[in-house]
Amino acid sequence: MHTHIALLFFGLLISQSLALTYRGSDFSSLAIVEKSGVSFSDNGRVTPFETILKRHGSNTARIRVWTAGDYNLSYGLQLAKRVKAAGMTLIVDLHLSDTWADPGKQAIPSSWPTTLSGLNTQMYTYAQDVVTRFAKQGTPIDILQVGNEINNGLLWPVGEISVNGINPVSQLLHSAINGAKSVGNPKILLHLANGWDWSDLEWWFTNVFIQGALSKDQVDIIGVSFYPFYDAGATLDALKSSLTDLAHLMKKPIVVAETDWPVSCPGVNLTEPSIAVSVAGQETWITDIKNVLTSLPSGLGQGIFYWEPGWVGSAALGSACVDNLLVGSHGATRTSINIFNNMQRV
Repeated sequence: MHTHIALLFFGLLISQSLALTYRGSDFSSLAIVEKSGVSFSDNGRVTPFETILKRHGSNTARIRVWTAGDYNLSYGLQLAKRVKAAGMTLIVDLHLSDTWADPGKQAIPSSWPTTLSGLNTQMYTYAQDVVTRFAKQGTPIDILQVGNEINNGLLWPVGEISVNGINPVSQLLHSAINGAKSVGNPKILLHLANGWDWSDLEWWFTNVFIQGALSKDQVDIIGVSFYPFYDAGATLDALKSSLTDLAHLMKKPIVVAETDWPVSCPGVNLTEPSIAVSVAGQETWITDIKNVLTSLPSGLGQGIFYWEPGWVGSAALGSACVDNLLVGSHGATRTSINIFNNMQRV
């Protein structure tokens, strides 16, 4: 009898260790999509999208915040109320730009200073203000992502690594984190693109920690993007090798902060041709990434965030594929909405 109970307990421990801590998506566009007239439905019933996600096993939401435009701070604050009301962990993704920031563009906000000194001060006060505003309305930030896909730095050209080296980046991140921590205690996430590219990750994380600027203990979580349609090197094997090396180097929790998979993608060669371009393929792709993460040493693989699963009207999601959504063109869930439940399964 005692042996039987011990085995059950051991099995429970194993299953918990193979479930991801953070099971989520970035649904920043939600209020804009709804404003366009789209309603989301699950099993034929119209339901708020965040409720649908939670019902299917999601426990985390990532919201981008720009310094201007559609995704400004007030937009993010309103969406955060829905995230918290749904009982989800809130990740705020600071693009630190008036618009999209990614490896190809990281423009300084139009109203911000353009010197390193001025930007260090600005980063401190901006992060401080953001954390304060979210807390003040009763939706404190759980995880603050400082910068979006900052492989070549941020706040260009001042913080552009290929122009000025990595020292300004280290200073700017240090300033923002200090500002955030002066008024709250969010976990800090740093996010790079191309999680499969170990040479880039190794260089970045070996060089970014500088005496008097960013220190390793200021970083709680490392996030990477991993997409199947931008670069032939983005294979699951490369991801596993890269993230295993990253876990050994950094000894920090790792999440795949952005990914998606198409249900329609004519004429495009994907990096994992054995996975079907279909709703079932979406589930396979996420399960395979989950298996990469749960294979990492010391339980450091901790989450997946599907990028914009409900962006009806922009179903390509910036890719060359036609449709990467977890819902159909009228907002009805596909069976792949179950990817979040799958992140919990052994």
